[in-house]
Amino acid sequence: MKEVFWRSDFSGKIALVLSTWFGIGLFPVVPGTLGTLGAIPFVILLIDLGVLYKTLIFVIFAAIAVWVSGRTQDLLKDHDPSAVVIDEVAGFFLTMFFLPFSWLTLVLGFILFRFFDILKPYPIKRLERLKGGFGIVMDDLLAGLYAYAGVRIVLLFV
Repeated sequence: MKEVFWRSDFSGKIALVLSTWFGIGLFPVVPGTLGTLGAIPFVILLIDLGVLYKTLIFVIFAAIAVWVSGRTQDLLKDHDPSAVVIDEVAGFFLTMFFLPFSWLTLVLGFILFRFFDILKPYPIKRLERLKGGFGIVMDDLLAGLYAYAGVRIVLLFV
């Protein structure tokens, strides 16, 4: 990865830094889980924004995630590099988007997002077949929606 970074142009370097969520994805074990943990400060930072601003940030962030994931995929010549964790950040952001923030929703959202991202129930697994950054990011966004629905269901009983 270091070698690819130093050989890349400026946009390649930006793509590598963002797609690994500032290097979190480079950890040798559980990069997806660590990437989701790395999303928590981002989610907390956006808690108090209104729906319009959150929506705008989410759309821009998702577009950036697709671009940097695809660019990193090309640079590393790997279909779905494990170092790319910006997709987990986007998926967890979507999980927490409309939830009232509390430690309960944060923990439940985290657990359920990781559950659905790892298990990949239908049709999440099929989204990985999409080309480029779309295939990397879209399955995590759907896992984020599943996790959101799961948290909402749990909250009905708490």
